[in-house]
Amino acid sequence: MRIQVDYRACESNGICMGIIPEVFELDDKDELHVLRPEVTPEVESPVRDAVAQCPRAAISLIE
Repeated sequence: MRIQVDYRACESNGICMGIIPEVFELDDKDELHVLRPEVTPEVESPVRDAVAQCPRAAISLIE
């Protein structure tokens, strides 16, 4: 499973980064970066939480 981001929809709210900063990061220009696009079992639960809490539904998971 991989993380997919619709960067056109992303508003860089940082909610995902607040939930799991080892996977999501905002840079100095408030651009979102996915540090670990592969979803491993140890991060799956918080990544799913970040997907669910994204206010613009810009993050999704693909098989």
